[in-house]
Amino acid sequence: MTLTSILFALAAASVVSLLVFYYIIIGLCLRQLGSHLLRRTTPKRSLILEKLGAGDKGRIVGFFHPYCNAGGGGERVLWAAIRAVQGKHPDAMSVVYTGDQDASKEQILSQIQTRFSITLDPNRILFLYLSTRRYVAASTWPHFTLLGQSVGSLILAWDAFNLLVPDVYIDTMGYAFTLAFAKLLFDIPTGAYVHYPTISTDMLARLPSNAELRTTVKRQYWLLFAALYKWCGNYVDRVMVNSSWTAAHMRSLWRTNVTIVFPPCAVTELLREIPAKTDETREKVLLCIAQFRPEKDHKLLIDAFSRFYKATTKHKDAKLVLVGSVRHSEDATRVYDLRIQAREMGIKDQVMFVTDAPWSEVLGWLGRAWVGVNAMWNEHFGIGVVEYQAAGLISVVHNSGGPKEDIVVGETGFHASTAEEFTSAFEKALSLPEPEVAAMRDRARKSARRFDEETFEGLWLGEFGKLMELEEKSR
Repeated sequence: MTLTSILFALAAASVVSLLVFYYIIIGLCLRQLGSHLLRRTTPKRSLILEKLGAGDKGRIVGFFHPYCNAGGGGERVLWAAIRAVQGKHPDAMSVVYTGDQDASKEQILSQIQTRFSITLDPNRILFLYLSTRRYVAASTWPHFTLLGQSVGSLILAWDAFNLLVPDVYIDTMGYAFTLAFAKLLFDIPTGAYVHYPTISTDMLARLPSNAELRTTVKRQYWLLFAALYKWCGNYVDRVMVNSSWTAAHMRSLWRTNVTIVFPPCAVTELLREIPAKTDETREKVLLCIAQFRPEKDHKLLIDAFSRFYKATTKHKDAKLVLVGSVRHSEDATRVYDLRIQAREMGIKDQVMFVTDAPWSEVLGWLGRAWVGVNAMWNEHFGIGVVEYQAAGLISVVHNSGGPKEDIVVGETGFHASTAEEFTSAFEKALSLPEPEVAAMRDRARKSARRFDEETFEGLWLGEFGKLMELEEKSR
């Protein structure tokens, strides 16, 4: 062996030793910090469990969901999960870490009942309000947004753990960095319900193939972030995902056991409330149920509907109805811009916006509409699409993600990607002969039974039970 080789080997060994040393030191520091937080919040923990009447058997289950009052599909999963925990584990107190400081506990519970028809025991749920939610807002990080929001989530988690350290920690909004943080601080069981991977191979594939400096820097930045995201996966005990599409991406990223737990959908209620043969009461309404977020691509729907309306000769009485929640001023501005788009395209009288509708009103639209539409690229799942099918609507959805792989399968609707394809699918959906319409509606309703609340509850409790077993073993 040459002298150069020996020196290189020694240098490499020194670097590795130094990294291991720092890793151990940082780990010990984090554990000491965790012990300090645990001692600091123990009196509050004892008081909470005393009120619960659980004694030594009581457990604090922390749900990290900074936007718990947003009223979307992710929130339906959260509340259905807590309802399941309340039903199966009477000695568990569900603690929701939220940044919705403008909503009281009573208001949030009322919204849950109104929006999702889910009733929770107020004595067994606690909301802890975080003051640092701005650090996970995209607007706070105009550059390097993914990394900024992930670092911001650590600030938010620190805020949460200063209020109360849980016995089990579950992230239900996709803040993977907080899972590693919780594990390193407290070595408690951690679980994740992943709606959408923070970064995926699809994102890298969409980058231009040119060698421009900007593209090269962005690619390297995303690769670095992907490496950090993968590292966080080492600290998650149980991983649940909402669709086959998400499962495939998470298995490639975290290389761990992943359980598909389809989100709970109001299938049973829809099958009960909306009769199978309702064509005589239906109108030529193309219904979209989706939060007014940019990725939902309402602009594409308005564009496609405009083309369809101007080209069709048989369906001049058709309307596009956009139903969704408005979380904040940015969403409100987005709705305003969409209204302008509809007016500029000459279809303002054919497009209707319904914001923050209660479940009873959403149910009414599902009973009246003819077609259910979805335009989001790589929608992780698509609770609204399941609701379309359970209500017997003819689905026209984006040819990607959950709607394509899990929901609209077996001739239960149409797929489209471009404005032209959506335009064509709208015409087909409204022009199907009566026997074909009845057959497609029936297939859709039967297919939707796979996604009912009872199925979700069983799968969720199975994974949650494993977290509780880990917690019991750690004592």
